[in-house]
Amino acid sequence: MKYLKLFTLSIIVIFAVRLSAAESIKIHSIHKETFSCTEHWEGQFKFVGDALGTDCVIGGWYKDDERLFQRNYINQGFKNEDWYGFNKLVLAPCDCKVVEVYVNNVTNVPGIMTPGRASSIAFQTADGKTVLLAHVKDIIVSQGDKVTRGQVVAKVGNNGYSRNPHIHIGAWDENGLPLQIRFDQSTLALLEREQIID
Repeated sequence: MKYLKLFTLSIIVIFAVRLSAAESIKIHSIHKETFSCTEHWEGQFKFVGDALGTDCVIGGWYKDDERLFQRNYINQGFKNEDWYGFNKLVLAPCDCKVVEVYVNNVTNVPGIMTPGRASSIAFQTADGKTVLLAHVKDIIVSQGDKVTRGQVVAKVGNNGYSRNPHIHIGAWDENGLPLQIRFDQSTLALLEREQIID
């Protein structure tokens, strides 16, 4: 009886580990700069590229004699150029193939959305997972290109259903099931953070 319980528990643990591994994807940082993300909750959007996706905004540092903190824009943020992330480089999330590129040439004014599909790049990994980067601009890759994680592929834009410059990341598996995004923390801009705090 004791061995049966141990065997059953082992099967449950193995199944749980496999299940959780299939529900997420670990990707390279999409920026060299410090950024923060907000996540789409399950059920918020139906399109697979939005489901469980995350929106990432590059921050800049405010520093005076007493304070040091991060914020997303200077002035009132009414111009795209006020946002620290606008025009910053976007990096490939994986060693993968570019399977689709879409361009929307309309740039939104911060706070005002222009309905329409966002400019985007879809990447596919060797094991069939897809990662989508949206609201990009100045895309420098084409469908069929092979890219290396961390390679520059575009710049941060503000197009489609977007209220401010940012990058949306969505991912799904080979069956079209959405994946949660995890960043490889060794690729995040820790050195940049250390330099600004010193």
